[in-house]
Amino acid sequence: MVISMNLFAGLEKFGIKVDGSKKIFEEEKKEEAEKAPVEKKEVEIPTEDTFLLDKTLRCPVCDKVFKSKMVKTGRVKRQEPDMDLRPHFEGIDTLKYKVASCPSCGYTAMHMYFEHITSGQARLVREQICASYKPSGEADPPLITYDMAIDRYKLSLINTMVKKGKTSEKAYTCLNLAWIYRGKAESLDETKPETEQIRKECKEQEEAFYEQAYEGFLKAMSSEMFPICGMDQCTLDYLLAVMSYHFKKYDVASKCISNIQSSSMASHKMKDKAFDLKQIIVEEIKSSKPQA
Repeated sequence: MVISMNLFAGLEKFGIKVDGSKKIFEEEKKEEAEKAPVEKKEVEIPTEDTFLLDKTLRCPVCDKVFKSKMVKTGRVKRQEPDMDLRPHFEGIDTLKYKVASCPSCGYTAMHMYFEHITSGQARLVREQICASYKPSGEADPPLITYDMAIDRYKLSLINTMVKKGKTSEKAYTCLNLAWIYRGKAESLDETKPETEQIRKECKEQEEAFYEQAYEGFLKAMSSEMFPICGMDQCTLDYLLAVMSYHFKKYDVASKCISNIQSSSMASHKMKDKAFDLKQIIVEEIKSSKPQA
């Protein structure tokens, strides 16, 4: 529709003269035509190295200073864990970076235990680890692979045994080793012919260390004070319930679940998780019974 009238009539009294043919939206159309198309920015996926930092540590056994890779906790985004509380984070498996290993003397421990060693324990490590250790003298590589992490956890475990560490520390190291093997299996390249064999070996190792962790935590539960490995009683009860379910020890699992459900200290979330696990166990017991 063509409008012939002057839409701006009456503005003359303000001293403004506007041609009646002036189009209201003409300038906007020009601006839109002149605008260049906006390029969509690609979302950058953070690489593993962006989550890491080098922390300077002093070895409490040989007194040498070295750098160890650690995760910037403020940068990682937590995801839903496995049923047995194995943690998941976006873009990185933080479990690979939980161990510190002195490149000079071989003293190795999970970061939470590394500095907590008595003089007597340090002497045992020097006598039984350092004396035969072949030092690399090299700093941490930019990234820790699963195989490197496995070696470090095993070094950590043997150090804990030599220094006569707590049962819970040995159990927790075994649990993390089992988790690391699980992570390695999940990261395998499906296109490689050797993948199936490596996955089978990972599963065997995971099961072996998982069983050791289970036995260790059961012993620690009856002989150590809480918190154990940073876990309160409800958390450890839940972990043991899941592990008991895995090994089909339903009586132990039921007892641990009952402890959580009757505890005034357990959170609603923990009680819900315990209830869900109880339902899974009940269904599995039902399905395993022979049909009449």
